[in-house]
Amino acid sequence: MPINLKLLKTSTFRLAAVYLLVFAVSVGAILGYVYWSTVALLEQQTEDTIEAEVQGFAEQYRLRGLNGILDTVRRRSQAEEDSVYLLTNPIGRRLAGNLAGLPAQAVAEAPGWIEFPYEVDGPRGIRQHSAKAFHTVLEGNFRLVVGRDVEERRKFARIIRRTLYWALGLTLVLGVSGGLLMSRNFLNRIEQINAASRVIMAGNFAERMPMAGTEDELDRLSTALNEMLDQIERLMQGMREVSSNVAHDLKTPLTRMRARLEDALRGNDNDHRETLQQTIEEADHLLNTFNALLSIARAEAGQAREGFAEFDICELVRDIVELYEPTIEDADGNLTVKSCASATVLADRQLLAQALTNLLDNAVKYGRNDDNGTLAVAVSVEQKGEEIEIIVADHGTGIAPEDRERVKKRFVRLDESRSEPGSGLGLSLVAGVMTLHNGALELEDNAPGLKARLVLPRHTSVG
Repeated sequence: MPINLKLLKTSTFRLAAVYLLVFAVSVGAILGYVYWSTVALLEQQTEDTIEAEVQGFAEQYRLRGLNGILDTVRRRSQAEEDSVYLLTNPIGRRLAGNLAGLPAQAVAEAPGWIEFPYEVDGPRGIRQHSAKAFHTVLEGNFRLVVGRDVEERRKFARIIRRTLYWALGLTLVLGVSGGLLMSRNFLNRIEQINAASRVIMAGNFAERMPMAGTEDELDRLSTALNEMLDQIERLMQGMREVSSNVAHDLKTPLTRMRARLEDALRGNDNDHRETLQQTIEEADHLLNTFNALLSIARAEAGQAREGFAEFDICELVRDIVELYEPTIEDADGNLTVKSCASATVLADRQLLAQALTNLLDNAVKYGRNDDNGTLAVAVSVEQKGEEIEIIVADHGTGIAPEDRERVKKRFVRLDESRSEPGSGLGLSLVAGVMTLHNGALELEDNAPGLKARLVLPRHTSVG
């Protein structure tokens, strides 16, 4: 089967190739060291044995003379199968030993170590073996050769050498095969992600990146991309809703403005003043709506972080409460600071003030108790670990659990709030401000009433 050239260009194959190269060099170095150490050890053992025998023969010659060394050579030649011995007279004729004659290396070279081939008569006939020996000249010009058959050692070295080559070869073959297999699987998953990306770019925004369920780096990448696509889809859905809601909610006031201006043109001067005053009020309402939409968009997009600074959250809460006390007193209500844990936060003071103001506006509008008609609003600041919570609680009608997430969206107004002025953007702005600060807006039951909780990290990241 032909190899897809794309496999050779993948980062997985390149990483596998680099790892294979490092692994092959490591294996080669280890096996080479084992081979060298083994051969060197066997060589040293052979030389040590031969040297010991040569010294023994020399001692025999010194103590017992020629007859003593002849007797020793004859005995050992018959007893030692892997040993080679030869004792010759001054003219090179064999006196004793299991070698047929003096090796050519011993004749041509000075006394010392020699290696030479010799014939061995075994069960399978005459075979050629190799021997390593020490060649020396005794007193009287007698020549002595003492050595060992090294044929088995040569075979063992060849086996180790062949094993080294096979190990490196198999390592390369298996490594390349494994690299190609991993690259193929990796490339298949990348192609699946590319195919999903092309489907999304073609306009199918419901498509998502495939998941293999292995929880590896590609699954984590697909998860991050899918979360990003979900966020993009939510933002696009929000844009569509904003466009639809703006067109729907602004159509009526603009129509009224146009009708009043037409009436003013047809009426008398006194009517002009009142009509223009109403038009200004409608224009203010439209400007407030557009400003709220702009603030929400900037907060959700993270474009308002230039106003971040450190300040005391309790100081801000007390300032807002002091500002709102006359408004709530005019509504025959009571506004209190229940508790305030002083803490320094890194945030946008103006945006947080706007968020708290919106919550107090809602409390004034919808926080009156249905049973006794009283209006009581309590504000508190609590510190829980690394989070600061600003809580605005009232005893009004509250918000049903199933509507608490829905009211955070733009232009959403519950049925009971239709009679009150507003555009349905107050809680959306609060939620956007909390998103900007990596916090959250939580709506809970106050039994009775609503408890709005602004959860704000003490150390908000501005990066």
